[in-house]
Amino acid sequence: MVNNRRFPAEWEKQQGLLLCFPHNGNDWPGKYGAIQWAFVEFIKKVANVEAVFLLVANEKLKEKVTGMLEMAHVKTANVSFIIQKTNRSWMRDSGPIIVKNKNGREALNFNFNGWAKYSNYQLDKLVPSKVASFLDVPLTQAMYQGKPVILEGGAIDSNGKGTLLTSEECLLHPSIQVRNENFTKADYEAVFKEYLGITNVIWLGDGIIGDDTHGHIDDLCRFVNEDTIITVVESDPKDPNYKPLQDNLKRLQQAKLENGKSPKIVCLPMPERIDFDNVRIPASYANFLILNKCVLVPTFNDPNDRIVLNIIADCFPDREIIGISAIDLIWGFGTLHCLSQQIPA
Repeated sequence: MVNNRRFPAEWEKQQGLLLCFPHNGNDWPGKYGAIQWAFVEFIKKVANVEAVFLLVANEKLKEKVTGMLEMAHVKTANVSFIIQKTNRSWMRDSGPIIVKNKNGREALNFNFNGWAKYSNYQLDKLVPSKVASFLDVPLTQAMYQGKPVILEGGAIDSNGKGTLLTSEECLLHPSIQVRNENFTKADYEAVFKEYLGITNVIWLGDGIIGDDTHGHIDDLCRFVNEDTIITVVESDPKDPNYKPLQDNLKRLQQAKLENGKSPKIVCLPMPERIDFDNVRIPASYANFLILNKCVLVPTFNDPNDRIVLNIIADCFPDREIIGISAIDLIWGFGTLHCLSQQIPA
């Protein structure tokens, strides 16, 4: 490949983490106050180990957030503010995906369109260029056959060696939340190869029930090292998640890595179902976030919290494992991984 791009794994060295302080309570109806402090706690944990690049809507919010961070004794020397209005705070999807190439780093703009579901995403579309210029990293708009190609960071996961995880429900459904009309697996695999240096794609089936993005991989399964994949399974056969997650497990058991070997598979339980205001919430432990010295894991006041923290600790013997209560965050239909985007060093 001429451009020699490579999509680094999340556990590789990071310069920092991109976050966006929520200024729009609409994503968390009735819980906006609690969310702001949950977010401060999130920033605090990240700032302990690496830089935080924090988008805020305006100077007034920057001032307010600075006060909150100081009150919570956050290491503010590690927090840089980027002033940029957004529609939402889901940086995994609207933020740039930063890859390595022969010249260093390159930011990719994958043309966010509100998950092909919401009409208000015009401000979010500006995030990649704003962040790239702040970091002084060149920005490339992702195109395929002359058209912008749409892909969210939450839909893909990489082992840094050429294998990528994604789901058919998210990328290939013919009528629901269609990102790229008439795209086939071959089209996506061509895009993954060109922009992310991917030579091998493992396709899972359906995502979890209640997922607003319609099948993002970061609620299903993740690489924890080059040859190990952690995947969520539901133990209750009556739960609607049971069958799709069993199907995904079978696919992973039959999958091969870029080197032809079978991946090691680690199973993670699901939390008990969470309903709020008659809505089933897509709570998943797979939405953990890998940082330089630690892994932040969403917890849900659930008996499985402890089991999950231990399983993830076994996967990352050299990193501290920190549970972060996500019971408020998940009301916005996503948690730690969805809200952030790592910036490779």
